[in-house]
Amino acid sequence: MIRVLLADDHAIVRAGLKELLSDTEDIEVAGEAMNGVEVMARVRAQDFDVAVLDMSMPGRGGIELIKQLKAERPKVRVLVLSMHSEKQYAVRAVKAGASGYLTKDSAAEQLVAAIRRIAAGGAYVTPETAERLVLESGAGGDGTPHSLLSDREFQVFQLIATGRSITEIAQQLSLSVKTVSTHKTRLMEKMGLANQAELIRYAIENNIIESNS
Repeated sequence: MIRVLLADDHAIVRAGLKELLSDTEDIEVAGEAMNGVEVMARVRAQDFDVAVLDMSMPGRGGIELIKQLKAERPKVRVLVLSMHSEKQYAVRAVKAGASGYLTKDSAAEQLVAAIRRIAAGGAYVTPETAERLVLESGAGGDGTPHSLLSDREFQVFQLIATGRSITEIAQQLSLSVKTVSTHKTRLMEKMGLANQAELIRYAIENNIIESNS
């Protein structure tokens, strides 16, 4: 039996996933979490084979959560289930320790197949993501300006692009305002952006945020 932890801040999403997986004979939803703190509490208290993680939970989440989970519980396999496009997030997620990446508009059969594959020790990514991983490992980037950012800079970039202030970002990431400001300065220099309007436009054009975010 594959023991799964479902982590998503929307109860209706967790309920839907749980119902979907209840139709399988070899997969058991053994725990649920609505944020990064709960994820870590669950994996410290119970044994799971696979953690299905949303990339956009409040507080500690995304790449940072994947890294922490894998550092403390390396045997737990991570499947990212996200609303964000695979093109923008999958490579970073895999580099952080995830074994698979699915978007939330994927078919139910794909989720079941992905859980089974990564629980067996495999990986579940598209050929495009696999190719980009190879290219980035050899060239240090895929040619896009945002591929030059560190994981923390990319996280700050995302939050700025969704309209959060430096103070709000500092509070959310438990960093000082000065540190967040430094990250902002560096990421804009790396990406060749002159101001915040250019940053937001770049994020929309590259599908890093939705235009109505």
